[in-house]
Amino acid sequence: MASCYLPNGYWFHVSGVIPAGKDPGAVDTKLLGKYGIAVSRSTRARRKAAGLANLHYLRFGRRFVLVATHGHHAFFEDEAKSIRDARRVPVLFQGYSLSVKRGNFRRRPRPGLPAPPDGRHRVRVQIARQHYLAMKAYFLDVARRYSAEELSRQLYCVPFEPYAPVRQQMLNVLRVVNERRRGAGLAVLSPRVLRYRRRIVKPFEGGDFDAAA
Repeated sequence: MASCYLPNGYWFHVSGVIPAGKDPGAVDTKLLGKYGIAVSRSTRARRKAAGLANLHYLRFGRRFVLVATHGHHAFFEDEAKSIRDARRVPVLFQGYSLSVKRGNFRRRPRPGLPAPPDGRHRVRVQIARQHYLAMKAYFLDVARRYSAEELSRQLYCVPFEPYAPVRQQMLNVLRVVNERRRGAGLAVLSPRVLRYRRRIVKPFEGGDFDAAA
């Protein structure tokens, strides 16, 4: 979603959960056929040139999402009440918030200067607000009770990949934890306790994950 679909204009999304007792494979087949999703790249290119929307369908376990580009398509009529635009309402999944924002995401020319705007739409992956606030409250609660070693271990093992906005959120958590520890006369933690490199994975290999090509 973050690397392939949102960056390529698949901003309109509908999410759902397949009820227990329903066969996920049957739901896949139904939605792929209903919206004509399983087509070739050349067909997608022709549809785009003709002003028609293209769709993709992704499923993880029983959670699924349909994403679409601008254009004419029955999807926009059938799902009119449920469609959201990722530029305004993020896609929420497994504690992440995925949205599309304009500009201000280029590398800073040097520390202390703001990131220069470039006007392009870029994908922003961060920890969803509810999960972020709960995690922040947890670390504040244990900041003075746990050792520096235990806090360092838990902060490093936070189960969110360190995209740039996630790194900033984690640095904010570390800052308030250190403020609380400093006020209690305890040793503060180095920024090096956080993870800064993302694990690169192949999402379509293994696991209960499906997507329309």
